Amino acid sequence: MNALAGPTRSQQNRALGLSTVAFTMNFAVWTIFAIIGVQIKNQLGLNETQFGVLVATPVLTGSLTRLMLGIWTEQFGGRIVFPAQMLLAALATWLLTLATTYTMFLVAALGVGLAGGSFAVGVAYVSHWYPREKQGTALGIFGAGNVGAAVTKFGAPFVMVAYGWEAVANIWALGLAAIAIIFFIFAQNDPVFEARRKSGAKAPTLAQQLEPLKNLQVWRFSLYYFFVFGAFVALALWLPYYLVAVYDVSITTAGMAAAAFSLSASLFRAYGGHLSDRFGARAVMYWTFGFSLILLFMLAYPPTSYSIHGRDGNINFTTSMGFGAFVLAIFGLGFFMSLGKAAVYKHIPVYYPDNVGSVGGLVGMIGGLGGFVLPIIFGALLDLTGIYTTNFMFLFLLVGVALTWMHMSIRNMERANPGVARDALPELPEFADMPVPEAPAGVLTDWQPEDATFWESKGRKIARRNLWISIPALLLAFSVWMVWSVVVARLPAIGFDFTQGQLFWLAALPGLSGATLRIFYSFMVPIFGGRLWTTLSTASLLLPAMGIGYAVQDPSTPYLIFLVLALLCGLGGGNFASSMANISFFYPKAEKGNALALNAGLGNLGVSVMQFLVPIAITMGVFGALGGAPQTLSDGGQLWLQNAGFVWVPFIIAASIAAYLGMNDIASAKSSFVDQAVIFSRAHNWIMCILYTGTFGSFIGYSAGFPLLMKTQFPEVNALSYAFLGPLVGALSRAGTGWISDRFGGGRVTLWTFIAMIVAVLGVLQFLPSGGEGGFFWGFFASFMALFFLTGVGNASTFQMIPVIMNKEIKRLMPQLDSAAHQKQAGRESAAIIAFTSAIAAYGAFFIPKAYGSSIAITGAPNAALWGFAVFYALCVAITFAFYARKSAPVPC
Repeated sequence: MNALAGPTRSQQNRALGLSTVAFTMNFAVWTIFAIIGVQIKNQLGLNETQFGVLVATPVLTGSLTRLMLGIWTEQFGGRIVFPAQMLLAALATWLLTLATTYTMFLVAALGVGLAGGSFAVGVAYVSHWYPREKQGTALGIFGAGNVGAAVTKFGAPFVMVAYGWEAVANIWALGLAAIAIIFFIFAQNDPVFEARRKSGAKAPTLAQQLEPLKNLQVWRFSLYYFFVFGAFVALALWLPYYLVAVYDVSITTAGMAAAAFSLSASLFRAYGGHLSDRFGARAVMYWTFGFSLILLFMLAYPPTSYSIHGRDGNINFTTSMGFGAFVLAIFGLGFFMSLGKAAVYKHIPVYYPDNVGSVGGLVGMIGGLGGFVLPIIFGALLDLTGIYTTNFMFLFLLVGVALTWMHMSIRNMERANPGVARDALPELPEFADMPVPEAPAGVLTDWQPEDATFWESKGRKIARRNLWISIPALLLAFSVWMVWSVVVARLPAIGFDFTQGQLFWLAALPGLSGATLRIFYSFMVPIFGGRLWTTLSTASLLLPAMGIGYAVQDPSTPYLIFLVLALLCGLGGGNFASSMANISFFYPKAEKGNALALNAGLGNLGVSVMQFLVPIAITMGVFGALGGAPQTLSDGGQLWLQNAGFVWVPFIIAASIAAYLGMNDIASAKSSFVDQAVIFSRAHNWIMCILYTGTFGSFIGYSAGFPLLMKTQFPEVNALSYAFLGPLVGALSRAGTGWISDRFGGGRVTLWTFIAMIVAVLGVLQFLPSGGEGGFFWGFFASFMALFFLTGVGNASTFQMIPVIMNKEIKRLMPQLDSAAHQKQAGRESAAIIAFTSAIAAYGAFFIPKAYGSSIAITGAPNAALWGFAVFYALCVAITFAFYARKSAPVPC
């Protein structure tokens, strides 16, 4: 029976939220052997195959029980079956600590595996709350509970190291039992079960529910899921051991790296549901299998030495995948597997609406069996060949078979419909007779900010809500983006033997990656929607934040890992482009400048918040034992440098949830990349890139390099005590001076700002020490404060110019447009240019710290870099005067 039309959105959200939390905790319990299994292996002296069997045993129970749990959910309702399953799994997990022999562990592990069966319960329960056109997204969100594997990877190693593996089992068991009780108290019967109960109708018989299983299509879906889910579970269990054995890292580092895979293979499942709803599940499966083949080929290639017999002797070289490259590759693999998991389950409630429990249970069972069978195969292949990468070789072959079968099935469908173009073939035939669904929740189909009546009645309220959710999300993005500017200054003190050049690279790389990502982020909001993109881009900050927290705890962590983490911090830098483009769509021209100034200015404040908060957070054990042990300084003091990353985690989670629940998409703001790419033919786009690089590029570059520059030029000064003031001044001046440009004109304000910046740079040069002697810190500091203030004023003025410029340019370039079309085109191009110029300007976060480092390395002082900045500002003065500030300028503004 299909979902009914009765449930309210509140009831749907409650059912989905409770189910997702329950599944997350179940999955954390189901994968518990990935961490505690390593210690149990050493305790019992197990060989590789025995270890593989132990790790895979819970997966066996979780897989085999899925079919019956799915059927029982259809018969008795998820509100009863879900808590009962969780309580039994919690009891088995607690009893693990009483096992003393290998056989006893295997028996207990069978009971722990009940946690894995929860997926079939949740799929049947959640699908009954939603109509067909929304089930892909809903089940994708529920399936993101796979992130429970990452919860175990992140948390269990610390608990195990501190208190032993038994404590992990006890804590995880208590958590699961608590969720079971909460679910039973607050959950409601699903509408399908409730309607059947009230009508007195009988539940489908076992034979009726098993009827669809004779279809070959169901087994094809099962093979897909055998890879996208079964291999995910297998790798989640196998990777910690693999990383310890192959790369000789600690269990904590291995858990962190394996969690990167688990996170990407879980969090993006909701996104996969969205993509399946929008582009079709078939297209998403092609993406999944195609990219997985590429990544698995890279992962499967074993370390190899070559000897080429050349004319002058042998030429020897080796090839192998480093630890950092491996982590990036498995993260990418997890991402595409995550999309594939959602795509598989997009089909089931549509093709088999009356048998979701049985079909979903079978597909889940086969997928779960992959998690049981594959670790055993991995261990057996390793025992047989002695080659660690044979597990990825096997997965490569598996994906090849699945892709071939899927493509052959599609070709058969094409041959059965010779008169229909391939792209016109229905993705899901059951949708053919359905009415066009209403706009999804959170989508604004009628948005007219230039209409005064609309704006005053409801537009302003909605726009402000989106703005005030966007600001803290952007603040966190800037905090994570620039966190290395503080971290690098403390690394030598806790035992990291990096050169000054290496430290400047770590401070500069987030700027490089952030600027590059901004180019892509510039076009994402019109393609995917501001609500979804803000949620995903904010949640992505968890990767560098948690990664830094783990990496700094071990002085033997390779420099390459720090380079990768520095690049990942660029995810925060990319957010600015999409955030500004998103907010620009919400406001009318009369208020756009102030809204953008608030979003950018208070968002930029994240740099100052970070530089103020991190030096405080790293002096205390904020997270107790879960945060890790402190590092001992040379003077005997203690430092918790990991808190520089960990402190942002709870705020990032809260901001991601707020963005998803509270923000909106604007239907009229949707456009393709091709529509937006017209800005590349606009000359003023490139001119404004130069000017905004002079303002924002200076702000973010000075923010990134200021602490380390102070540390190198005035070593007697505690630089971290003052570093936050520069970004604070720059951010507040941007937020508070937007009205100046509205009153006097952005071009004029920008012109005088660049002139004043030249004077401020000359002041910095005047007060720098020469040859390691002289110098006046407070003069140096005051000149930099003036620079930061001026960059904020210039940031606001340049962004105020862009909508004015494009409004005039669209009238000149497209005179045929009517008023409404003109406003839409000008708004679209202004948003795209605002985002793209911010992308180009963000390279300042790389070039300014790198210029300092290069200047010091070549000349022994940063003076050459500062003279270069002054010359660039002089060029900006000339450009601003020629195009915008003089009376006869081409576009006066």
